Amino acid sequence: MDKFLIEGGIPLEGEMVTSGSKNAALPLLAACLLTGEPVVLHRIPQVRDIATMKKLLAHTGASIEELGAELGDGSVRICAANLLHPEAPYDVVKTMRASSLVLGPLAARSGTARVSLPGGCAIGARPINLHVMGLEQLGAEIVQSHGYIEARAPGRLRGAHIRFDRITVTGTEDMIMAATLAEGETVLDNAAREPEVADLAELLTKMGARIDGAGTATIRIQGVDQLHGAEHTIIADRIEAGTFMIGAAITAGDVLVKDCVPAHVAGLTAKLRQAGATVVEAGPAALRVRGSRRLRAVDVTTEEYPGFATDLQAQYLALMTQAEGISFITETIFENRFMHVSELAHMGASIRIEGSQAIVAGPRPLSGAAVIASDLRASASLVLAALVASGETLVDRVYHIDRGYEKIEEKLAALGARIRRVKSK
Repeated sequence: MDKFLIEGGIPLEGEMVTSGSKNAALPLLAACLLTGEPVVLHRIPQVRDIATMKKLLAHTGASIEELGAELGDGSVRICAANLLHPEAPYDVVKTMRASSLVLGPLAARSGTARVSLPGGCAIGARPINLHVMGLEQLGAEIVQSHGYIEARAPGRLRGAHIRFDRITVTGTEDMIMAATLAEGETVLDNAAREPEVADLAELLTKMGARIDGAGTATIRIQGVDQLHGAEHTIIADRIEAGTFMIGAAITAGDVLVKDCVPAHVAGLTAKLRQAGATVVEAGPAALRVRGSRRLRAVDVTTEEYPGFATDLQAQYLALMTQAEGISFITETIFENRFMHVSELAHMGASIRIEGSQAIVAGPRPLSGAAVIASDLRASASLVLAALVASGETLVDRVYHIDRGYEKIEEKLAALGARIRRVKSK
């Protein structure tokens, strides 16, 4: 089991290039199951969750051709001409939350789907019931047994008016994909507005789907008989960009974050500026972040997009340990997303948890220690804390961070961080 050994106290300085979005790439890969023609995707990040999704597509019978050597990036060509096994078995998807994304495409294309209940980070309930509710309204018959969801759609799915009781990103994406091949019109109300949803709709439109309103709370899909192949470049990973922005701020560094979408991290940018960091746009796809030795405490409440992203809460909390004053970090999306707090406290942070709120007193000098990562974004917060801590920090279970960050230790080292991956004995 790999670990990161980090020596803190070095400001991050230089340039980093943002990878393609993991959270966008997963539904885009699932969308390839909707057609028998080849789909080419560019800027696929090389992370563990993507490798798992590729294994899942291969299990269904899709062919996957890696084009990275040819094109110099993580491009792939996927052709699901024959769906031999319309299922997502537990052994393949047990470490990944996004397995539910293939439920809609498989049911719409093949009329049947058998998907293991999702795994992934233990950060709280992310129920699949909204996927099930949506498919039932589209005419599918659903059975749950032995840890699997089985969907059967005798004949073609039928368009419906679906209102989500709560905003769900993967549920919205799953229903968009299912509705593209359904008969008639489907309307999704209270839909997720994340950039990843809009990116999925853009690919599907290139494939021949008829979608209006992606990126808003109401999405309309006119079903078509079939979809065709297409080529698409994935959007930048706003969570990776945000993590490195916080890295520059927490270390009082100076980092140019390239190939990002500034509008996608506007919520974080506003908070960093309030805290005393300097954030300026350096062109249409770059942000320059300069930290400060005198950070100010600024409260944050996580919200669905365009609010402050829950996937940046842990990293921001690490930043607030170095800010002067008391900050209140309120988590409204997942109920178990403060598991990094005990590890930060082990490094010297002063944090109190009251229900869904973390109260952080700063600034507190952090010292290196042996810490354990509990989930993907918690891993990033511990790495950021280690960058500013005195002495050496050993971060265990970094397989979590490998699920969502592409070569993070190499990117940090290129900015001057003293970080290396070590193997367990």
